[in-house]
Amino acid sequence: MVRVVIRIGLLAFLAASVCGAQSAPVSPAAPATLPTAPATGSSAPIASLNFNPLGEARALYRRGDFTGAIGKYRDILKANPRSPDAYAGMVRVYLKQKEVDLAATTAEEGLSQIDSPRLRVARAEVWFREGKIAEAETEWVKTINAGYPDAHAFLGLYRVRGALAMHKTAKVMIDRAHELDPDDPDIYEEWIGTLSRAERIQYLEAALAGANNWDAERREDVVSYLAYLKERVQQKGSPCRLVSSVKHTETPLVPLLEDPQHLRGYGLTVALNGHKSKIMLDTGASGIVVRRAIAEHAGISKIVATKIGGIGDKGRKDAYVGVVDSIKIGELEFRDCPIEVIESRSVAGEEGLIGADVFEDFLVDIDFPNEKLRLSELPKRPGEAEQALALKNDEGDDAEDDSDAAAANGSKADGKAPDAKSSGKKSSSSSLQDRYVAPEMKNYTRFFRFGHDVLIPTTIGNVPYKLFLMDTGALMNAISPAAAREVTKVHKDSSVIIEGISGRVNQVYSANKAVLQFGRLKQENQDLTAFDTKNISDNIGTEVSGFLGFVMLRMLDIKIDYRDALVDFQYDEKRFGR
Repeated sequence: MVRVVIRIGLLAFLAASVCGAQSAPVSPAAPATLPTAPATGSSAPIASLNFNPLGEARALYRRGDFTGAIGKYRDILKANPRSPDAYAGMVRVYLKQKEVDLAATTAEEGLSQIDSPRLRVARAEVWFREGKIAEAETEWVKTINAGYPDAHAFLGLYRVRGALAMHKTAKVMIDRAHELDPDDPDIYEEWIGTLSRAERIQYLEAALAGANNWDAERREDVVSYLAYLKERVQQKGSPCRLVSSVKHTETPLVPLLEDPQHLRGYGLTVALNGHKSKIMLDTGASGIVVRRAIAEHAGISKIVATKIGGIGDKGRKDAYVGVVDSIKIGELEFRDCPIEVIESRSVAGEEGLIGADVFEDFLVDIDFPNEKLRLSELPKRPGEAEQALALKNDEGDDAEDDSDAAAANGSKADGKAPDAKSSGKKSSSSSLQDRYVAPEMKNYTRFFRFGHDVLIPTTIGNVPYKLFLMDTGALMNAISPAAAREVTKVHKDSSVIIEGISGRVNQVYSANKAVLQFGRLKQENQDLTAFDTKNISDNIGTEVSGFLGFVMLRMLDIKIDYRDALVDFQYDEKRFGR
């Protein structure tokens, strides 16, 4: 039996993005208008939580004792079966444990006992994780408009607005959530991600020294990310930036062959410190990742160790972060940019991967039929000044001055968070902007952006739309078994091997006929490959129901505006037929 190997591109759960401000989903619906909520808190400071059973349960949750928190909430419900706070608390514990079904069941059970705004907010958090983003957003807005300024409702709206590329509005939402409940660990972590680099260093140090509910893997990521930020401050190096005067370029897409007759994808010729490599262009990847031999050849030294994960069941792989003096792609040259290096012979079978998101300051035109990558300036917003162009990086600030280094080195050692009001440097939020849809882009498709991931609203049959990851590093289209079962039959398939940076997927299935519709396009699929996407969904924070892969995408001219979360798909019927 022929075994077809499908390599899925890197879904980098990068340490550098662990507290990124764009770690959230997207909604095709227009954002609702919010009122100014009264300044009343939704929960007490953590110091006062231990004087009552609910306070004890919240304190257990906030320091990561989820088993203890569930036990305490159950005790509360035995005494008071109509406690909305106990039900809402249990929902959040189950979501933290990645038990989505249990969270959903608990939310519905609670609402059958008592109809509470706080419990509806928690149920909307379940909807968000299930990919029902519009429904979740509507519930949070409705709750706030009804006069209940729940901190988690503002946290949810922060995530939705960020995914919609409404970054200025998202900052308002997370600041309001933090104002209402500064001790909530989920709010605190997201809020840190919106601060300047120096402020992030201070607050992350405080978070690591104090109580938090991170699991071992997440804590490892935070430690690695903090070490990276501090090293960049110590080096006092320049930020990643464009040094060539060219504001647009066109460069060939390089065919990458599985064998002499089969194309597996397209790459770019990338010169790292003058040493050229053919690296796969992968919309499912983030940043630039290369194998160790390429990094050593280019003289890229290690700054900090990290871990990289993706598709597969073998866990994350050892890697490190370095800084490249020069990166040349086409006519563009960038200086002093971070790069990740995997400690193995290949990156998911490739020399390396370059995520299309590294060009997020440009309009990215991936013209597969004509084998061209074009980068050009994004439409200027009305009244916008000239913007500096750079490769996307995860440092947060375009530049840091000496006051940043002083603030970073002077962080408090008592485990307490520094006072945000006394910070010597303003947050970088003043530069944040909401999405702008230029007239020439009015027909583009709006997508949900989770970090580097482009999630396209996609319909399969007559069920509500699902979110599919646009992934040029995945050979074929794929779907989750749960989504497939809503429209067709699913059975195990041992003839297909799916592997990614984290090894092979253990269980692979085949789904019968399914019709995928996204943007203005429609494709009929026979025997669609299916595998469990739960790990991907857990890491992104919302349900990923499938992948739009290379075999289909290679027929399209794809234009991506990462800044405004817009994408356009052009199909040449004359060339490929109907």
